Amino acid sequence: MPPRSSDRKPESNTATWALAIGQLVAWGAVYYAFSLFVVPMEQELGWSRASTNAALSCGLLVSGLAAYPVGKWIDHGHGRMVLTAGSLLASVMLVLWSQAGSLITLFAAWVGLGVSMAATLYDPVFAILTRDYPRSFRTKITLVTLVAGFASTVFIPLTQELVDVLGWRHALLALAAINACACVPIHWLSLRNDPNVTAPAVNKERIKAENAASVGRALRTPVFWALAICFTAYYATFAALTFHLVPLMVERHVPQPVILATMAVIGPAQVFARVLWFTAGRNVSPKIVGLIITSAFPASVAILLIAGTSPVALILFAIIYGGANGMMTILRGTIVQDVMWTEGYGAISGLLSAPSNIAKGIAPISAALIWTIGQTYVPVEWTVLLVSLTSTAAFCMVIFYTRHHRGIATAAID
Repeated sequence: MPPRSSDRKPESNTATWALAIGQLVAWGAVYYAFSLFVVPMEQELGWSRASTNAALSCGLLVSGLAAYPVGKWIDHGHGRMVLTAGSLLASVMLVLWSQAGSLITLFAAWVGLGVSMAATLYDPVFAILTRDYPRSFRTKITLVTLVAGFASTVFIPLTQELVDVLGWRHALLALAAINACACVPIHWLSLRNDPNVTAPAVNKERIKAENAASVGRALRTPVFWALAICFTAYYATFAALTFHLVPLMVERHVPQPVILATMAVIGPAQVFARVLWFTAGRNVSPKIVGLIITSAFPASVAILLIAGTSPVALILFAIIYGGANGMMTILRGTIVQDVMWTEGYGAISGLLSAPSNIAKGIAPISAALIWTIGQTYVPVEWTVLLVSLTSTAAFCMVIFYTRHHRGIATAAID
């Protein structure tokens, strides 16, 4: 039996830093850039806000559907090919987007970008790091998210400058070039082909069978379903609130400087929380951190409900809200290995990502529909609070099931 790649991979940070930079560029060029192109496209082409945002939702839905097969390919040793091809596809789709003259072209571009996001953003990198560095994947995942956390800080002003100077079409071409020149070589050169790719056919079939058995085992485990509910509820509420936070504050007549200050705090709060985990929290159990995170998010929503126009309360909300999301990204990449196992992680992670990504696509539209009922955001806030508490309850079930099953296993050994 040939050794797994994880047994042969040297513990070097060079590849991890390269992957971190690749994540910064990928998130910045594809995900965070979208909002800056909405208004210029609408002004030139006369599209409605609902139509342009529907394209983004479509991309997120496709990303959710593609997450499982992408995870399986990585489990089978094709991580280098997946990330390189995904980066190339992202650049091609950005070029296609730049040529959009109809909504059909825009939707086609975002279908392709949805596939590329599933193949490049966080989850596939987490799967590769988990497989290749079994002794240090938690630290490496934290480092990747720490660097990538600056994606909005770097790319939002950069993209806005490109739009102002070049126009939105040429700005997209510039982002396509940046993504291709950075991410394609990073993924091709920093990753190596897994030895299992060139292993004899009998070994390939054995690995596939082991991964399939791991996925089947996961689907029969209550911990998996509790995690699925937790992540889906969390990302649904986060997406709903993120896309509606500014109009919510405008509806309350919050002064414009306070709105800008509140939004400006969220990004740094995310990064600070990841730094805190990287320095002081790396030895803390992910289950304890997870309980803090899933409790902090509904606490931030409760603060928002009673904040009114108070600058102090809104800033406090932004700190807790951003910090919770910053750490949730790390938790998402490490908790499965802590409460379940690492075999077949790519496919299991893909299964967990699918409903979460679909929820991210549906939640903003659902929040808008709730708002239309009474033309007020109060029902939206209460809905977000209740659903976020579901995430907390689900994570408590994760802790309960984990302790329960380990208790049974310990008793059986004794």
